[in-house]
Amino acid sequence: MNIYKLKYSDKETALADLKAKGLYIETEESLVYGIGVHAIVELGLILLDETTFVDGYHYDIMCEQDVDFGENSLVVHNPKHGFLGYE
Repeated sequence: MNIYKLKYSDKETALADLKAKGLYIETEESLVYGIGVHAIVELGLILLDETTFVDGYHYDIMCEQDVDFGENSLVVHNPKHGFLGYE
């Protein structure tokens, strides 16, 4: 299982990339997970302290496939979200 922590400039850019990579599939009714995707967690803007947000718009992805997210991939030492059983 692969876990990805991602940062994009905004929500629209993130959704476009996730759709282009087949992680999200757009149907007439809604967005659904692509094959092999177990979770997509939209964290959005992350509050650093009472008055400061971390730069960017954030997502956590759990999927079976290897995906190259390039510059959107993050290494996080103090995550705001985690998947049970995965670091």
